[in-house]
Amino acid sequence: MADLGLGLRRALAKITGAAIVDEKAVKELVKELQRVLITNDVNVKLVFELTKRIERKALEEKQLKGTNPKEHVVKIVYDELVALMGEKHAPELKKQKILLLGLFGSGKTTTISKLAHFYKSRGLSVGVLCADVWRPAAFEQLEQLAVKANAKFYGEKEEKNAARVVERGMKSLGEVDVLIVDSSGRSAFDAELARELKEISNVFASDEKFLVVSADIGQVAGKQAKEFDENIGVTGVIVTKMDGSGKGGGALSAVAASNAKITFIGTGEKMEDLELFDATKFVGGLLGFPDLEALLEKVKKITEEEQLKPEQMLEEKFTIKMFYEQLKAAKKMGPLNKVFGMLGAPDVPKEVLQQSEAKMKEFEVIINSMTKYERENAGVIKKERGRIERIAKGSGTNEKAVRELLSQFEKMEKLITGFKKNRGLRRKLEGMLKRGGLNMPGLPPGMGG
Repeated sequence: MADLGLGLRRALAKITGAAIVDEKAVKELVKELQRVLITNDVNVKLVFELTKRIERKALEEKQLKGTNPKEHVVKIVYDELVALMGEKHAPELKKQKILLLGLFGSGKTTTISKLAHFYKSRGLSVGVLCADVWRPAAFEQLEQLAVKANAKFYGEKEEKNAARVVERGMKSLGEVDVLIVDSSGRSAFDAELARELKEISNVFASDEKFLVVSADIGQVAGKQAKEFDENIGVTGVIVTKMDGSGKGGGALSAVAASNAKITFIGTGEKMEDLELFDATKFVGGLLGFPDLEALLEKVKKITEEEQLKPEQMLEEKFTIKMFYEQLKAAKKMGPLNKVFGMLGAPDVPKEVLQQSEAKMKEFEVIINSMTKYERENAGVIKKERGRIERIAKGSGTNEKAVRELLSQFEKMEKLITGFKKNRGLRRKLEGMLKRGGLNMPGLPPGMGG
């Protein structure tokens, strides 16, 4: 599957880079959007309806005051993609019972531990109940995940009646704020699964019924959402395996078309890799709009906050020392591609982002072998070969490793220079940093700049 975000950004670049935005340019954009969306498994009918609206609005609607023709078209594309990805269903942080539904391979059991972590980290006590009596390893897997999430656990290895397990489990777990039930799956939705889930539902009387679907099934996600909703009732959908903004467009749009609402998206393997879905932010990420609000929220959660200073990025000079400190601290915030995506730079070269711990240590040793002057004036190192030789020898590495560090520094320096030249974005970030707040009045939700 192609990268949806990259495809959309390239399509929009044709408009933003065009000398004039006329009917021909709009029609070319529409064709490219159709190609990108269909390649990413978005339903063909939905794609043509979407692009027809984009073309009509771009050519007929009056521009908003203060915008130019390019901004007018970009905003229309943004708004229509947000509508395509669907509404969100925000979960309440209160005492409640949650039933998880899903077929085999959806990531349902793993998602339960992430859900437990989500509510636990917001001050609620959590109990996890294994009512998956179909899959042999379900009990052990869920028990281990519950321990990891610091949640109470209940299950019965031998009992094959899921409703009875739920009934006894509710009594055994006692008073918890959030009780989550893991139900059985099947390879496909059938009458037996429907009967079992209805029996559980009658006993459990859940406040929420979350269906878990995998992003990699594309349009089929819509069919699953419809089947489960018609038979069991679904209050929200969790889309897993959304490891990057380039995945999941087909699944999200298909779920939205089924009239189901998306609650969470799973973005990785870790316990904290479960995010509340917000179409405005998701589409903003696809199109490369900065999400400074999310970035600063992440910064707040780092225990060693002082090591990552976003205001440094606004200083006149970006040095090698600063490059290493930002890289090191940013790794604590999770995958670096997400961090740079929040800064509106989703296309940073992969070699800059994919730094192993061994490579980070090598960088540190090389930087420590530089003089203070060299760390603050990286340009002089490449100009004088003797410096590279000395740094390589002093760090116990080689000239190739030193040149690699310099090459990656230059790429980041170029990115930061472009960031600083964007005066509007810079002013907003400076203001936010001074206030220490996360409010961005006057900006479209999720666009952040």
